[in-house]
Amino acid sequence: MKSFALKTNNKEIINYLLNNFSYPNTYISVKKFKIYTNIIFHYTGKYPNSFIGELSNFLVYTILKFKESKILERIIKTNYFYFSEDEQEIVLKKCLVFLNDSANVEHQVRIEHIYVAFLKYISSNKSVILDGFINFRLYNYIKLLDYVVDIFINDFVIDREYKEFINLLKTYVNSKPSNTNLVHFIYKEKNSKLLDGNYKEIPLKNDISNLNYISDVSFSENDISLNTLLTILPRKIVIHLFKESDEFIKTLICIFENRIEFSNSGLEDGPKIPF
Repeated sequence: MKSFALKTNNKEIINYLLNNFSYPNTYISVKKFKIYTNIIFHYTGKYPNSFIGELSNFLVYTILKFKESKILERIIKTNYFYFSEDEQEIVLKKCLVFLNDSANVEHQVRIEHIYVAFLKYISSNKSVILDGFINFRLYNYIKLLDYVVDIFINDFVIDREYKEFINLLKTYVNSKPSNTNLVHFIYKEKNSKLLDGNYKEIPLKNDISNLNYISDVSFSENDISLNTLLTILPRKIVIHLFKESDEFIKTLICIFENRIEFSNSGLEDGPKIPF
């Protein structure tokens, strides 16, 4: 016979355990002591190891269902208290979506961390205080959650800086007079070009250190094209796509808005220029 008591005062968890755990030759009793309610699992069969494995697996999903969100919230509030409540909530939701996606390695790894910890503990102990077990026995699990939080904090910061950068440039574009009427942007896999209204190539500066409008948000080789467009501030930018539209094209649309037009036919209306 194997008996194991789980101690908690969380009513949701108590009801969940009583209503959902089922295993052959097992019955559950409940005893309320001074500090905790004890949910005691009594196994009377011949295969205690199988029972321990099943109970460990069930407790894994109990923690994921009732505790994981609160643990993540605690990590975020403790380590990133200077974020607003709305910002913290955004990061929390992204972490939960990521962890619940079975395609991500972290989804399964966190399950294995909790399962192994419970399996070892239940095999050699008769009771556990659930909150204490989480805080002191699930170090690897908490460390993984901490790592996931860091990933999405970094993503959030980068996204925020990107939006601030875009808004700054948009304000600049809308506050300055245009220096030319029309620019054609030939967007290719390599060697993208800027042409004026007469299809003559606009020279680009190759010295990154002298670019005026580039921040930490970088688009690599497209930085020079963006800087040039921000320098000459055309009234209209016709984009000729010779590759799939990507993040840089979306950025141009965000900055220049209704100044952007697209030509899917290359330069068929103008002179034939070798690219």
